[in-house]
Amino acid sequence: MKEEHIYNLKNEDERGKSLSKRKNYSILLTVVLILMTLLPSLVMAESENASKTNNSTLTNDKGNANQSTTKSGSTDSIPQLTPAKPSTLQKCTELAAFDFPRTSITSVRLVPAGEVSNGGQPVGAHCLIQGKMNERVSPVDGQTYAIGFEMRLPVDWAGRFLYQANGGTDGVVVPALGSFTGGQLQNGIQMGFAVLSSDAGHNGSQNPLFGLDPQARLDYGYQAVGTLTPMAKSLIKAAYGRDPDRSYFAGGSNGGRHTMVAASRYADQYDGFLAVAPGFNLPKAAVAQLWGAQQWAKVATDTKNLETALPPAERQVLAQAILNRCDGLDHLVDGMVQDPNRCQKVFNVKRDVPTCVSERNGTCLTEAQKEVVEDVFAGARTSSGKAIYSSFPFDPGIVQSGWASWKFQSSVGAQRDPVAVGFIFSTPPEDKSMMNDTLSYALNFNVDTQAQRIFESNELYTESAMEFMTPPNPTHLDTLRNRGAKMIVAHGTADGVFSPDDTARWYDELNANYRNKADEFTRYFEIPGMGHVRGGPATDQFDGLGALIKWVEYGEAPDRITATARGVGNTGGVNPDVPSTWAPDRSRPLCPYPLVARYTKGDPEVASSFQCKPSSGGPGLNQ
Repeated sequence: MKEEHIYNLKNEDERGKSLSKRKNYSILLTVVLILMTLLPSLVMAESENASKTNNSTLTNDKGNANQSTTKSGSTDSIPQLTPAKPSTLQKCTELAAFDFPRTSITSVRLVPAGEVSNGGQPVGAHCLIQGKMNERVSPVDGQTYAIGFEMRLPVDWAGRFLYQANGGTDGVVVPALGSFTGGQLQNGIQMGFAVLSSDAGHNGSQNPLFGLDPQARLDYGYQAVGTLTPMAKSLIKAAYGRDPDRSYFAGGSNGGRHTMVAASRYADQYDGFLAVAPGFNLPKAAVAQLWGAQQWAKVATDTKNLETALPPAERQVLAQAILNRCDGLDHLVDGMVQDPNRCQKVFNVKRDVPTCVSERNGTCLTEAQKEVVEDVFAGARTSSGKAIYSSFPFDPGIVQSGWASWKFQSSVGAQRDPVAVGFIFSTPPEDKSMMNDTLSYALNFNVDTQAQRIFESNELYTESAMEFMTPPNPTHLDTLRNRGAKMIVAHGTADGVFSPDDTARWYDELNANYRNKADEFTRYFEIPGMGHVRGGPATDQFDGLGALIKWVEYGEAPDRITATARGVGNTGGVNPDVPSTWAPDRSRPLCPYPLVARYTKGDPEVASSFQCKPSSGGPGLNQ
């Protein structure tokens, strides 16, 4: 703000005094401007310190590949995208001659209506195209690699394209039907999407040793998406005579990671993103799995079977203690913890879980077990206390077999974490002989020295795992935001491998960067009790893709999404983890974080009896 001062200059003395005053004002104004320049960075630093991140975190000496810049998010107005328009398939078998650089079509056929079904309903007629891109022979391991894919193009097309991102270490072209959440009643083809699925650049027989090839690593991380996207849109144009009106990207687990990476790298090519249980810090999570296996081994009665550290009966004891303390926080005792934030503040393992006074008998936990449980849920750390990965929330969903599988089997097995860390994420990769005993590799993995290799690169492996596997600058999504695109992220609070705490931390930082207005283009939903992607004592059946379409194309932001339990008779597939005491079709609202579902009045089995309210967590809780 500029002030003007009027002076009555009657003599030189007064004039001198005036000039002195003006000089003082000039100095003062300069100081103010300097402070105003420094203020945003000071505020951002304070905001980062107040977020859920741990200030002492395992990073590369050169800086975390996921590290955000200091630039604040855009405040430009957000455009509203127009709805897609339907069309009819014009070509199918003729697509065998489709011409695109470094692409070969290997199979084309028209799939009649009813040959495939989903949710008890037939899937409509569609064209199935299979092919491969960028076939090559690796100079490193001599293997022949290619990006395998299939596309399914419905005869009755909604004008939309869906990239179906797949899970695990990829390597399989999963049928391109657009299915990625628990018991979807309508998949992508039934919704009229043209759907693409791929193996991300390697086949099943090359898992996990594809990590020896530098390009296969990059294709798995993100480059297969960048290669396939323009080809898929060109094929759609050849089949329908026009480009897709709207393009979407969706997946769960590693597919959720693919989705968040695409939202960061390829936001100019997609309009909507749906990420379920996203492992967007997957290399860190995999290292944390090995660290976790070492903790469980301390109390396992048989280190060759880590589930003996916390078998089903004892997990039930822990789950019941969580329910006893946290079930009623939403004003209804219903076997669910709807307010996970407050639950972490009021639940205490040492105080609330029965302690064994003698031998373990399935009704209590020993002091040693309690210590391990606390350590695992607090998150993996180096011996000096640096955080490797995120904490996990306590949730009664730990009773499910899926949670145990991730914690006790995948963490030491030859198909998941040891081989992912050793061959895909470490630079340089381990010797092939490691596969002969992945249990020993996991239990003897040195997190103080070996974990750092997920940040390393060299002349052959030019990008570290934290560079090629994670979204660059995940809290700066200006391209997505400013073009009118939207993103929905959903995560179960009983996920055994990728922590919802990490996802919440990411959203908190995103929201801070966009001045508490990230919900204008991104919303995060936690799903109480749900395990990894699906399952658990949860209402895990929800139409995330439908909610995303409404938001992207019609401007209807999801203030809540209704989710249903998949009890007996559910046409999308029965979830065996649904308790028999629940109504088989129990429903609950999924609330946009940080809001939580709270019971108000009415039938306790239906979502309409709940409202989305702020968590009652915070200081001064009644312990």
